[in-house]
Amino acid sequence: MPGTERQAASTTALWLACFAGLSVVLRVSAALYLGNDVTAQPGTADQLSYHLLALRVLGGHGFSFETGWWPATPAGEPTAHWSYLYVLFLAGVYKLAGPLPLVARLVQALVVGLLQPLLTFAIARRLFGPRVGLVSAALVAGYAYFIYYAATLMTESFFVLAVLWSLHVALRLGQGDEPAAAGSWLRLGVALSAAILLRQAFLVCLPAILLWVCWRRAGAAHDTSVSRFHVASLARGLGLTLLTIALAIVPWTLRNYRAFDRFVLLNTNAGFAFFWGNHPIHGRSFIPILPGDGSRYGELLPDDVRDLDEAAADRALLRKGLEFVAADPVRYAWLSVSRVREFVKFWPTPDSSRLSNAARVLSFGVCAPFMLTGLVLLVFDRSIPFARADHWLIVGVALVYSLTHVLTWTLVRYRLPVDALFLPLAAWSLLRLFDRLAGRVRPVGGHILVAG
Repeated sequence: MPGTERQAASTTALWLACFAGLSVVLRVSAALYLGNDVTAQPGTADQLSYHLLALRVLGGHGFSFETGWWPATPAGEPTAHWSYLYVLFLAGVYKLAGPLPLVARLVQALVVGLLQPLLTFAIARRLFGPRVGLVSAALVAGYAYFIYYAATLMTESFFVLAVLWSLHVALRLGQGDEPAAAGSWLRLGVALSAAILLRQAFLVCLPAILLWVCWRRAGAAHDTSVSRFHVASLARGLGLTLLTIALAIVPWTLRNYRAFDRFVLLNTNAGFAFFWGNHPIHGRSFIPILPGDGSRYGELLPDDVRDLDEAAADRALLRKGLEFVAADPVRYAWLSVSRVREFVKFWPTPDSSRLSNAARVLSFGVCAPFMLTGLVLLVFDRSIPFARADHWLIVGVALVYSLTHVLTWTLVRYRLPVDALFLPLAAWSLLRLFDRLAGRVRPVGGHILVAG
């Protein structure tokens, strides 16, 4: 038996290496195709902003733009709208290799291409077994959206990687595979910090993740009597994680205070997004991208906001956005419902390029039915033991993150972390279907694994 297990592990490792290699090749190919040009390709307009910000930082001008820039930043004035961490990544690459976007694309493609399949495999194996892990890695390797965004100079790919890393560490801690030592809680803090610094919206998921880890570590699902020592250990670990996150955020909070003379925790984009996402111009049906060259968004800004600095404008716009909601909560409810359609869009549309339509259909369009089937099975299949608590961490984070965008502002690319978290569900349901068609499904007592 040990020999058989070693052979199976060796075969699994070989297939995983093949999928990781394929992932790297496809993403590097996309990077080479995009080359050194930084233009507003479909769904990637932000990469020009990150490129220019990195050049300004290297030039000693700090986080600012040479000319007036999106969303309402005057020339030469400080901005906190964009991810500091990603700007520093680009500036670091440019410092070492020169201002060559292709080099940054290749570095990103290599890192993401290698690590995303490995992290997805690790999470899926932990939840569903090695077969599902391998299929999940294969799906990630060929997922068109992930290939496309791995080569663009934007936060999407690194953010998805940080989310997967955070949940992988959380699962190990929650399931007891990680010792409750300082290093484990520190790793969780570093992973969560990376995700938050890349996309501050992930802060909404922080309480759910930390509470889940503490609950699982305490063994609340099996024994409600928790010793004082155990509680103290959890408190110390949780405190270390929170301290790590605070140490990652506070330097930027202090920078923002010096730049704007007011408190800004991290980024100045929530108010802009909420104002534009819920403006009466949408009526009851959300318009993901207003027609025109983007100047329409600037025209919607109230006159009393235009002369404010970026931080003050962000705060004022958040208040005005909330006023839109209070003035007509029924419209806001319908508008939020209409955003679901954009968030789950998998079909081709006439206003999208061929590349966007192909990427959408060949990735989410193919996998979405299996993701949904896996979610339904997880809810209604009573043969699955209540170890499902571990699966609900993944589902819960995905749902919280989705709801955040449904209630504020959404674009298809904002769904990419959810795609990454639900691909193991797609792989699981796909294997169950395959086994059923092959006549190989058989009960596996006490486990969620499919036959084989």
